[in-house]
Amino acid sequence: MNWLDICALEEINVLGARIVAGPKGDIALFRTAADEVFALDDRCPHKGGPLSQGLIYGKRVACPLHNWQIDLESGAALEPDVGCTHKYPVKVEGGRVLLALTTIGECA
Repeated sequence: MNWLDICALEEINVLGARIVAGPKGDIALFRTAADEVFALDDRCPHKGGPLSQGLIYGKRVACPLHNWQIDLESGAALEPDVGCTHKYPVKVEGGRVLLALTTIGECA
């Protein structure tokens, strides 16, 4: 897998997000309170709201437009809502956030 060095972990606020320009649109990197990092398309599956502007809690983000709850691990909307946003491989090594631009799985 081809990993891109994006930034230092500290450059993403705890419970915050950072935008990275991807080949098919913006990708949001989310940092949880436990310093886990997840990467999703920065579009809610409902109306395309910017997930990077949503509230992060646990391993979820709430879309700022209509409060859809999106699971950061899978990119799936939580019931009763349906849909998903693409997720990307991301890891933290040596305090650096690394991202691969290959989507994981299919989004319905």
